[in-house]
Amino acid sequence: MQRGKKRRAPQTQADKSKSYPVTEPMELLPFLLQNISGAGRNVVKSILAHGQVSVSGKSTTAYNYQLQPGQTVTVGKDRPQEKLPLEGLAILFEDEHIIVIKKESGLLSISSDSAPENEVTAYRQLTAHVRLENSKNRIFVVHRLDRDTSGVMMFAKSEAVQQQLQNSWQDTVQERIYVALVEGAVKKEKGTISSWLKESKTLKMYSSSYPNDGLHAVTHYKVLRSNKSFSLLEVQLETGRKNQIRVHMEDIGHPVVGDKKYGAKSRTIGRLGLHARVLAFTHPVTGKLVRFETDIPKLFLRPFHAAEGVEN
Repeated sequence: MQRGKKRRAPQTQADKSKSYPVTEPMELLPFLLQNISGAGRNVVKSILAHGQVSVSGKSTTAYNYQLQPGQTVTVGKDRPQEKLPLEGLAILFEDEHIIVIKKESGLLSISSDSAPENEVTAYRQLTAHVRLENSKNRIFVVHRLDRDTSGVMMFAKSEAVQQQLQNSWQDTVQERIYVALVEGAVKKEKGTISSWLKESKTLKMYSSSYPNDGLHAVTHYKVLRSNKSFSLLEVQLETGRKNQIRVHMEDIGHPVVGDKKYGAKSRTIGRLGLHARVLAFTHPVTGKLVRFETDIPKLFLRPFHAAEGVEN
């Protein structure tokens, strides 16, 4: 650890609280590298990570924050209030319009009527996160993932952006790909499931046997790996209905692992075998295509690594 007088140029600049005008659209990290003279990439990333950078008065640690002409980037000595630790989620992307996260299985997206009043949710944590910068900041739900489903999801940072995304969801979202670990060997390498979904009085979704009776749901799948007991599927949603994948997997006789509600008998991985792997969409403000892809959870591969007949 260095002690005494700080001689490094970037640190000195940070201590003097310098401001830099933004003249063209670009991401924050390359902007800082371009403007803080003599600073290496690691030094700049450290300054950013320690909360010493603000954009037009709002602190941010997002290296990919999208800057626009007219804004001012300030590198200062003072750090804002420490960021809150996030439980069960990681922020993949954040700008002034949206937040994209990777949610873990077991975390509620937003509080439900049946959940305890003080239960930790993604919504509650992200609200606290954005209010560190401004106590009036809010976030808005765009779509949800079931509690036991992990993966990529997005929140808006204004009601206008929320409405824009929800009203144009089918056109805005270019890819929405899941991986599903299901029971049994799915014999057909590729397939499409189409049905009309309804909700029972017990809040369970099901496929109606009558055309046009409910909400139309279309799911495409292909087999990635398979053995006699399990199949790993890549699942692409053409529509985004409540519990759509879970219902459709039950419909074809291959319920999602751990999904007792929809017919599963196996809990071999100790969680629901469903993960939202890819979300690609047109940014509601910049108009650019943004894509977020996460790894297949290692637990989903365990049944294929184990020796035949060995219990996981």
